[in-house]
Amino acid sequence: MDAAALAAAYRNRTLSPVEVAKATIERAENVNAKLNAFTFIDHDGALAAADAAEKRWAKGAPLSDIDGIPTTLKDIVWVEGWSVRYGSTTTPARPHGDDAPSVARLRKAGAIFIAQTTTPEFGWKAITDSALFGVTRNPWNTEKTPGGSSGGAAVAAAVGAGVFHLGTDGGGSIRIPASFTGIVGHKPTFGRVPAHPASAFGTVAHVGPMTRSALDAAAMLRAMSGRDIRDWAQGVGKLASLEPGEAASLARKRIGYWSKPASGTLDPEVAAVVDAAVSRLSSAGAIVEPIALPAEGLLDLFHHHWFTGAAARLSSIPEAERGLIDPGFLEIARAGAAYSSTELVLAQVRRGEYGAAMDRLLAEYDFVVSPGTALPAFDAGLEVPAGSAFSRWTEWAGFSFPINLSQQPACVIPCGFTSAGLPVGFQIIGARGEDAAVLSAAAGLEVMFSR
Repeated sequence: MDAAALAAAYRNRTLSPVEVAKATIERAENVNAKLNAFTFIDHDGALAAADAAEKRWAKGAPLSDIDGIPTTLKDIVWVEGWSVRYGSTTTPARPHGDDAPSVARLRKAGAIFIAQTTTPEFGWKAITDSALFGVTRNPWNTEKTPGGSSGGAAVAAAVGAGVFHLGTDGGGSIRIPASFTGIVGHKPTFGRVPAHPASAFGTVAHVGPMTRSALDAAAMLRAMSGRDIRDWAQGVGKLASLEPGEAASLARKRIGYWSKPASGTLDPEVAAVVDAAVSRLSSAGAIVEPIALPAEGLLDLFHHHWFTGAAARLSSIPEAERGLIDPGFLEIARAGAAYSSTELVLAQVRRGEYGAAMDRLLAEYDFVVSPGTALPAFDAGLEVPAGSAFSRWTEWAGFSFPINLSQQPACVIPCGFTSAGLPVGFQIIGARGEDAAVLSAAAGLEVMFSR
């Protein structure tokens, strides 16, 4: 059941938040030994919160339309009373005293926090494993990765262990696992959802929803969005509002089809599935035109931002503890530390030029669409597919990290399967601030792709 159906059942007294919380906890426990999606399940806290929600619905006074909706939170956002480890053995196992802004807003709306989901160490890579919590696995094939870094959240959504799932996305960490596990993942316009404390990876990092439908993603995003004065990077400008969403037709919309990743190559099976989806768009009356991104060298540009962020995060860890850290993280952090200050400033200037070019592109087109990822899920525990020429995850993530650099909203939805039965994702990108339009388009595409 989606959030709207659950709210209707709570209102009609045909279901209670306590019943739903218990069922969600049972589901999470049943799948966790096999999939390893959760760092812990908060039985007592969830049931106490669900009992309070049940009483509010009984009085006809819910906190919001999402009061009592089961929700999971990634092990990278602060949660009052929970130990947040960032997937690292170098972090202390002690309860936090504050909620992150996104968590506080969900709590205020009555969301029920069921469990914490897994992440790789400091969310640095696009698969999900760590020395602290082990390897998270894809429910479609447990030999495969669910992607990352919000891999635990994606698995929780895919198996129905909750309705709302909080993810973060610095280079594709919401959209890559959404693509690999056949769910919906939305990276909002930067600044839509406040973040505190600030990410070491800076303004490429976003907080967003992961769900089983675009309208659930919209409902969760509405609850999380707004100004928080602890997040200076949000700025003071007002974004277009997020009204309750509905599926929108893409007939007569002008759509750019981006089919060449900024790095790596497109898997032929993924290309065939996405091409077929794009053909359905054209048949439904959309005006689809092939496009290329308005910049070259985006992988190097992203590395300047991502690797220096890793270096900044590493600087806070005592030298004596660095031998405990994921070797891949250490490698990119050391590469980031080798960039000069001049190189970093020039990269920031280049990013601004590219971002402005993307704004111009999205002023010309209603939406840009692309594959969610250039390849399907590969073997769990590996940063890159076995036998590939890739050395880092960024090299196969060429449909995701460019949109972190430019900060547009981007939503991934499922659009089909490979011959091996692995999900293929479809990405919809809109102009900055136009999250509602992107999510409405995604909801319309869900209907189209399900026929």
